[in-house]
Amino acid sequence: MSRRISLPVIPAAFFGMVLGLAGLSTSWRVAHTVWGLPAIVGEILAAIAIVVWAVVAILYAAKWLAARSDAVTEAFHPVQCCFIGLAGVATMLVAGLLKPYAFGLAATTFILGATWTVAFAVWRTGELWKGGREKAASTPVLYLPTVAGGFVAATIASAFGHLDWGQLALGAATFSWLAIESVIVHRFFTAAEMPVPLRPTMGVQLAPGPVGAVAFISAYPGDPTFFAHALIGYGLLQALVLIRLMSWIREGGFSASFWAFTFGATALSTAPLLLLARGESGMISWIAPVTFAAANVLVVAVAIGTIRLAIQGKLVAKSVSLGKPPLTSIPT
Repeated sequence: MSRRISLPVIPAAFFGMVLGLAGLSTSWRVAHTVWGLPAIVGEILAAIAIVVWAVVAILYAAKWLAARSDAVTEAFHPVQCCFIGLAGVATMLVAGLLKPYAFGLAATTFILGATWTVAFAVWRTGELWKGGREKAASTPVLYLPTVAGGFVAATIASAFGHLDWGQLALGAATFSWLAIESVIVHRFFTAAEMPVPLRPTMGVQLAPGPVGAVAFISAYPGDPTFFAHALIGYGLLQALVLIRLMSWIREGGFSASFWAFTFGATALSTAPLLLLARGESGMISWIAPVTFAAANVLVVAVAIGTIRLAIQGKLVAKSVSLGKPPLTSIPT
């Protein structure tokens, strides 16, 4: 008699956990270089990020096998679909974490992640260009397929020594960001107030500036100071606005959606550290400790909240027996 395996049906948004953990790992790696902080912390975080990536990737693949209707519904949802792009972004970040230990495996992982990223970004952008979209469905998650994907591709390609490819990805991400940002800000200004369940997605609004700064510092062969400062400054502005809105964003209570804040926060920590590693001083030397501490507090707080939800059985709403439909609800 075959044994039934019950698996949670996870949203693609869970790949956002990998982004936050990988981002914090990178911050610690650079902080070790700049300040001499313990290297082991960054490597432990890298290991955790890789494990979380593997678990989420397996569960997401199982969703397509055992809960295909849920997966298809998500893929065509006007908001949730964009999180699918994080599968490629997370995979590229894992490649960056693996690079010091297994160059060949890391390169292969990067190619797989970049391929997914490009394929999904082209597919999703094509769907958007067809029109017919409700204005209220435009949230910062629109950045994920092209902007997050392009900036991370630029960063990791440059880490592998391919600055030319990194610069192509940087251009694709930058101009996509500028186009999409105007749409999203127009929605903020003119559409109805964002529903409570969607408000944590505003955390993604923090990401483009600082993630772009990391990409620019990585892919630009000259002195990146001027434009990197500008991108960090824009990220700091977004952070202050989001802090001002936090009580409004948190009206629905804590959920795993708050991982949306972590990638931007860790990039806002990493970018100043990268400039310090290049010998810069001045105001960046004051900003870096603050953003580094804030990123650590945020990621730890969100991780603890997520673990608490898992213990309470509230992290996911459904489980499925692999190959044995139908779906079974889990009490929340």
